[in-house]
Amino acid sequence: MAQHTGPRIAAVIGSPVAHSLSPVIHQAAFDSAGVDWVYTAFDIARGSAEEAISAMRLLGLAGLSVTMPHKSDVARLVDRLEPAARALDAVNTVSWDGDELVGSSTDGAGFVASLAEAGVDVTDARVAVIGAGGAARSVIDALGRAGAADITVLNRTQDRAEQAATLSPAASVGIVSDVTRADIVVNATSVGMGVEPGGATSVDMACDPGLLRAGQIVADLVYHPLETAWMRAAVDIGATTIDGLGMLVHQAALQQERWLGHRPDTAPMRAAAVTELAARRNAPR
Repeated sequence: MAQHTGPRIAAVIGSPVAHSLSPVIHQAAFDSAGVDWVYTAFDIARGSAEEAISAMRLLGLAGLSVTMPHKSDVARLVDRLEPAARALDAVNTVSWDGDELVGSSTDGAGFVASLAEAGVDVTDARVAVIGAGGAARSVIDALGRAGAADITVLNRTQDRAEQAATLSPAASVGIVSDVTRADIVVNATSVGMGVEPGGATSVDMACDPGLLRAGQIVADLVYHPLETAWMRAAVDIGATTIDGLGMLVHQAALQQERWLGHRPDTAPMRAAAVTELAARRNAPR
């Protein structure tokens, strides 16, 4: 690792990356903790992950967050992978261990931590996960590691659902009516993103709200808006809802734990994200 002077620098790489909340969230944690770290964003074109990782080594960047489209490429470029990153073939965090670069995936563990913060223990739970993309895969992997008893994968494309279900012995492919019997229902798709509840239609719902029931935990990984139409319908039914910002904040906290050696207070991280989301929502178009 290169020698450096001045503040430690961490960054997110992706493309596009201008919309990322990571700089706001991470800088809030650094500032709150009083550490001399600076967090920024680099728009790195598809296919250029190797150059980015080489730059991390050359410049001695203290940590990287990795978003699309680089997660799989980075998994092949680091020196060592943590178990979740190896299983997912995807890295969202790069940290130093001596002179080695370690690739981690904190997304799924961040989701489980967001449930725990809300008092929800996934041990022995029956979970229905809607979706089979990258976010869903990280959630399925983490739920299995956290001891969920049954994970039902629901996706429009059967083969993708089957591939996602291989991530945990507790997972299997189900049908939409399986939502009703689940203790926890997770929307791990982008359905509902950017659609205010008042203007939503049935196509903006992750599933028919009529399948939900009172007493369920209903989690939506969408965080723009913070309350989706699907979540609002779940509240009306009597379910407890968890928004997607919790996962974003907690996966970032787990990243900082790898960089700094301790987990930061998530309260200022969430507050900074909420403020930034409100500013974007109210900005003139």
